[in-house]
Amino acid sequence: MDCARLWLGLLMPAVAALDFSYHHQPEMEAFLKNVAQNYSSITHLHSIGKSVQGRNLWVLVVGRSPKEHRIGIPEFKYVANMHGDEAVGRELLLHLIEYLVTRDGRDPEITNLINSTRIHIMPSMNPDGFEAVVKPDCFYNDGRDNSNLYDLNRNFPDAFELNEVPRQPETVAVMKWLTTETFVLSANLHGGALVASYPFDNGVPATGTLYSRSLTPDDDVFQYLANTYASRNPDMKRNSCRIKTGFSNGIINGYSWYPLKGGMQDYNYIWAQCFEITLELSCCKYPRKEKLPGFWKDNKDSLIEYIKQVHIGVKGQVFDQNQTPLSNVTVEVQDRKHICPYRTNKFGEYYLLLLPGSYVIEKTAQLISLPSNIFY
Repeated sequence: MDCARLWLGLLMPAVAALDFSYHHQPEMEAFLKNVAQNYSSITHLHSIGKSVQGRNLWVLVVGRSPKEHRIGIPEFKYVANMHGDEAVGRELLLHLIEYLVTRDGRDPEITNLINSTRIHIMPSMNPDGFEAVVKPDCFYNDGRDNSNLYDLNRNFPDAFELNEVPRQPETVAVMKWLTTETFVLSANLHGGALVASYPFDNGVPATGTLYSRSLTPDDDVFQYLANTYASRNPDMKRNSCRIKTGFSNGIINGYSWYPLKGGMQDYNYIWAQCFEITLELSCCKYPRKEKLPGFWKDNKDSLIEYIKQVHIGVKGQVFDQNQTPLSNVTVEVQDRKHICPYRTNKFGEYYLLLLPGSYVIEKTAQLISLPSNIFY
């Protein structure tokens, strides 16, 4: 490790240790602002919008260039508390933030991760729902939906059937956010089960629904990603909820579990070029705070290892003959065609998550095939 960076890490101010309890909006905001102030060189705090009741939808970015994208540095995100009564993920992400910033420059694994990745963390997508929970319950609370009583995980456009529900402010904010960054990999943290669920959540016969499943062209990658998380969480791997499920080693195809229209993980994958899985982290949606240290212990390694997967596969840039980056160029792997073709961003970058193997990568711009000598 760079000695100067280690020395700087030792000199950096420490955030007051985050307690294991449930943090309401004022407490969460105070913690996030404290982190952003004390670790300003590697963090950036911003709101992507407001909830129905006007609460900020906070995102803390952690990285060596937290305020802007750098070419070649992939964008990763975690989103939690989409259902306001599913509270464990919200607290885990706050502890993940503390873990990352306090170990930068001290822990080689975390330092390397921050050097090579721009990490976006949204602890609560549904702060109104969280605040609406009066008496926490393991199975159902009024705060599941947003303040307009819409389930945010049924509120996104759907590629397989018309979803005419009114778009909610929280959903619109996330959809706009997805257009501002080239997110590559993501996970959405939930509660009420122990499983890593992967797309598709909805589907048609062409995706396999006649066989009670709905598979993406990248099913091998999604199974690998789900296994990466579940295999490091002992309770998830063995399904400690003790309910009869079709889970295999802690993972399942979303449609195989139950079909879902308007879900966020399908929207990310289809329209935002971002591979997203859904992580169900606790049998009880809103467990007693005394249980939180155990959840952090069980999920810490999985949370870190999953971020690293943003680096699998291939990445690069497309240029023209004058070495000008080309945006909006379709870059796809042969036989892995997406519903919405994956395209280069404004910097001419592409990121394709792939497992080790041999692939043919095809690229086109304005319906004209590009010569291979301008592909980097």
